[in-house]
Amino acid sequence: MMSNTGKGSLAMESSGITDTNGEEVRLETDEIEQNKVRIMRAFVEREDSSSKEVDDLMIRRFLRARDHDIEKASTLFLKYLSWRRAFVPKGFIQPSEIPNELAQNKLFLQGLDKKGRPISVVLGARHKPNKSLDEFKRFIVYSLDKICAGMPRGQEKFVAIADLEGWGYCNSDMRGYLGALSILQDFYPERLGKFFIVHVPYIFMTIWKIVYPFIDKKTRKKIVFVENKKLRSTLLGDIDESQLPDIYGGKLPLVPIEDS
Repeated sequence: MMSNTGKGSLAMESSGITDTNGEEVRLETDEIEQNKVRIMRAFVEREDSSSKEVDDLMIRRFLRARDHDIEKASTLFLKYLSWRRAFVPKGFIQPSEIPNELAQNKLFLQGLDKKGRPISVVLGARHKPNKSLDEFKRFIVYSLDKICAGMPRGQEKFVAIADLEGWGYCNSDMRGYLGALSILQDFYPERLGKFFIVHVPYIFMTIWKIVYPFIDKKTRKKIVFVENKKLRSTLLGDIDESQLPDIYGGKLPLVPIEDS
């Protein structure tokens, strides 16, 4: 897909990094990344002119998701552009396109963690598998777009809390879980900052063992299973009480995603 010329020259630059000074290493690493962003942008713009409409931060996220491999990142990014045109032709998902999902009142968005990342909460026991997988996928896109649009300036990531209290097999939705995971990992790379899973029932682990192999290594590092007895203290480690949802002893009431 791409020649190795660009990647080879970048590899030579990388070899010049030394650890004699931490700041110099960081600056040189940033310069290498910026150079890769420029190379990738030039390539994807030749392949798809709509690439000109995205900013360098998006290009950088796709690069980071593929460990700065320009060819792999470009392939994923071009796949994203094609998917976006087909799945979100208007550029956004309207609430009227996802009535059944919104009626379940299961996803909320309020507050910021200590790093300034928006906090979303999913109440797993309210999820009921949708006969229309497409509507569920549209709901995921709608929600991720809302979360990203509301991020403070300079922020690229969000935090999620999946609360499984009361979750049972009637809530299990393998198609939905894998569909949501694919959208998050392939089309919103480097957006998830941390993922807390709380009030986990034992029976959920059966489903988890099936889903886990589909989670990429970068996402796995962001997942934290929280013990019930350490729930509040764990969340307060990342979220100030003033920003913590009230259902966990904080000050903020839950705000439905459509009202955020």
